[in-house]
Amino acid sequence: MTSEESLAYVISAAALARLPLQHERALRVAAQLQRTAALAQLLEAFPLAPEDEPAEIYGLDRSELRSAKAWP
Repeated sequence: MTSEESLAYVISAAALARLPLQHERALRVAAQLQRTAALAQLLEAFPLAPEDEPAEIYGLDRSELRSAKAWP
């Protein structure tokens, strides 16, 4: 995303959300968006195997549900 595209996105998003946004602030927000996108690109490029970051396993505790009368 170029800086012009970032600025256009920021201005459009602000208009859609009906947020007043001065041009100077839009420039700063667009610059931050560029920095964030660059950081995200670095993270996405880092190779990870599934075992490098295992997802937590979530399980329902049926006893808590029964005590809350949310479980029949």
